[in-house]
Parts: sequence; structure tokens; C-alpha cells
Amino acid sequence: MVEHQLRRRGIADAQILDAFRTVPREAFVDEDQRHLAYGDHPLPIAAGQTISQPYIVALMIQAAGIGPGDRVLEVGAGSGYAAAVIAQIARDVVAIERQPALAESGRERLSRLGYPNIEIVEGDGTLGWPQAAPFDAILAAASGRHVPPPLIAQLAPGGRIVMPIGAAGDAQELVRGVMQPDGTLRLHRLAEVRFVPLIGAEGWDER
Repeated sequence: MVEHQLRRRGIADAQILDAFRTVPREAFVDEDQRHLAYGDHPLPIAAGQTISQPYIVALMIQAAGIGPGDRVLEVGAGSGYAAAVIAQIARDVVAIERQPALAESGRERLSRLGYPNIEIVEGDGTLGWPQAAPFDAILAAASGRHVPPPLIAQLAPGGRIVMPIGAAGDAQELVRGVMQPDGTLRLHRLAEVRFVPLIGAEGWDER
């Protein structure tokens, strides 16, 4: 997976590659999906959600420029896989999940596997987690209508946010935003992607 899906597609950061080698992706999917765990595609998990394909997770981490001293917010914890990879690099990770069952199973899994620098919290990810802000990087694993203003407000100076924009079923774009000294967010387009919708007060309505 690391050599063929990541390195050969432009993921060059040694810390990211080592993190993917370390985290057992099969431990974050259902038992009947484990034989597919290292394919370059998303996989279904509980509550109608997905675990993102490894390349996209790596691309988002690389675009966010996450370093060893960083505090990171992940919006959409899901099974906890991306948070586990990020936690191999960052100082600490707060992963917010709106589905109670996923949040609880994620906490149990990460505790069992030994990730003490990850906190999974339950809430509306579009509002972020202000009690732990500011964040050096924010990654959202669901596609929103726009970059939510509460997330922008929780970025540290020079902070980065990486998330997809667009409706489910439509063309979505992965974007990278960097907080400027004047408090504005400068956006760059990265790639066309396909994610589940970001549900919440600053996202899409739940249907």
C-alpha cells in the first residue's frame, strides 16, 4: 500500500509514509472487510459512513503540513483510522464524531490499540471544538457547502484546513486553506474527490 498507492502517487513525506506503515488499517474496518483493508478505495463502516481510501487520507495530511508539535482537529472521526495515522505525527489529535455509536466504538478501539494522544468527542463537527482550540491543522472527512466559519475561527495563526467542498453526488473539490496574518483564509484547490456529506449547523441538512 505504502509503495504503490502513496509513494508512487506523490506522497513523499517520510513521517507520513512511516505512519501508514505503523497503523494497522485492518483493525479499523469490519471483519468481513478486512481482506480489502489495504486496497486503494474507501470501505463502508457503521452508521452509513466510510473509511476513506488511504491515498486521500495521506494527501490531506500532506496538504495540511502536519508536524510533531501540532494540535490537530479531525472532523468526522469515523472508525478512528485517520486520527490514528495523524497521531503518529502530531502532538495531539481531537477527533469529533456526530454519531454516538461511532464515537464510542472509536474510543474503545483507539484505547485498545494504544493511542493516548487522541481524544474522540461527540458533537457537531461543523462547529468544531472550541474548548481545545486553537488548532494548527483541521481536516474534515466529509464534504461541506463551504468552509464552516467556526472552523476558520478555531485555526491558529498560519493554521491549515483541508476539506472537500460540494454536495453528495455532485463534483466535490478538496481544498486547502491557510490562515493569513490579516485573519483571512487563502484557499487552494487540490483534487476532485468523493466524500459523504458534512452534516450539521454549518453543513448539509440530515435527510
